[in-house]
Amino acid sequence: QVQLVESGGGLVQAGGSLRLACAATGRTVFAMGWFRQAPGKEREFVGTISRYGSSTYYADSVKGRFTISRDNAKNTVYLQMNSLKPDDTAVYYCAAGPLTVTRRPTEYDYWGQGTQVTVFS
Repeated sequence: QVQLVESGGGLVQAGGSLRLACAATGRTVFAMGWFRQAPGKEREFVGTISRYGSSTYYADSVKGRFTISRDNAKNTVYLQMNSLKPDDTAVYYCAAGPLTVTRRPTEYDYWGQGTQVTVFS
């Protein structure tokens, strides 16, 4: 069984930065993804990273501002968020499960509980 725990969310002014972390326990050699859900909206893809970190893909809305990385020795995946905008306000979730990178949330078997990110102008 895999458990995922996100941390690092908080309140930040527009233009600022936050780094989220997702610590995994159990079998962890999966592709990992970050998703987010704003109030009244569907969960949306943010980015994904391959099993050993060689490939990353991002949603157009965050490309150039967000960076995903992973440290498999620490079983941790990171989401560095720069130049934050109020539209980035959401609960951010990490997910694990697929063997290859994918944008589809249905391909992920394991989900964290989420961490709130609030960006104010």
